[in-house]
Amino acid sequence: MADDIPQGDDVFEQEIEMTRNMSVVLYTVVMIAVVVSVDLLFFKNRFWERLTVNIGIILVFAAFYLRFLKNP
Repeated sequence: MADDIPQGDDVFEQEIEMTRNMSVVLYTVVMIAVVVSVDLLFFKNRFWERLTVNIGIILVFAAFYLRFLKNP
């Protein structure tokens, strides 16, 4: 039973992992907010333009994530 309790470096690693997971969730929420905002503000009744811009926004967010946030 004592083996189940994290100690020392294990606690530190769990805190880092939890912080990293929260960062990914926050990043995803911000991406969704940007996509929805751009849709509603600029491309309300234009399907193909909206789809193209949404794909572009997601690609920019993905590139930024892979470049700066994946392995800090």
